[in-house]
Amino acid sequence: MRVLFVINDAPYGSEKAYNALRLAMALQAQQSEAEVRVFLIADAVNCALPNQKTPSGYYNIERMLKSIISKGAKIKL
Repeated sequence: MRVLFVINDAPYGSEKAYNALRLAMALQAQQSEAEVRVFLIADAVNCALPNQKTPSGYYNIERMLKSIISKGAKIKL
């Protein structure tokens, strides 16, 4: 199975990027053979910035991206 997630929202300020990455992580956990790809567009390219300062009350998007990459996901900007 191949799955593409298109994220176009900033990493913080809403939960859209978080929810997309959380879904990708859950998919990888349940279906190890799934090919996960994430396309970051518009404000979402900021999700890929290193050494992010996570605002209080938010999950670290950088860590979530690293997690899905470590399980084989491909990220495109």
